[in-house]
Amino acid sequence: MLSPVPDVITRYFEADAGRDIESIVALFADDAVVVDEGETWRGISEIRAWQEGPASLYQYTTEVLDTDRTPEGEYVVTGRLEGSFPGGSAELKWRFTLDADRIRHLHIAP
Repeated sequence: MLSPVPDVITRYFEADAGRDIESIVALFADDAVVVDEGETWRGISEIRAWQEGPASLYQYTTEVLDTDRTPEGEYVVTGRLEGSFPGGSAELKWRFTLDADRIRHLHIAP
C-alpha cells in the first residue's frame, strides 16, 4: 500500500515524467544535495547540471511501487524504471529528506 507523501515529492515525479528541468530544480533547497549513480551534486547549479547531464541521458518511465516514511522522517519511494538505459529496467529507491516544502537531500540507489 502506498503511504501518502508530501506534495513536493509528488511534484518531483510529475516534473521528472515531463522532463521539466526547471520545475525539478525549483523543488530543491538552495543548499540541497543529490546523490545519484555514486555521484554527489551540491547546490542548485550542480543539481541543474545533474538534470541537464546524467539525468537526461536516457528516456525512461517511472512506476512508483511503494512509499514509506522512516521514523527519522525520511520519505522512501520505491519504483521501477523502464527505458533506454543499459539493462532496460531497474528497481530504485529515492530517499527524500525535506525542509518544509523543499527537498533538502535526495539519494537515488538500487
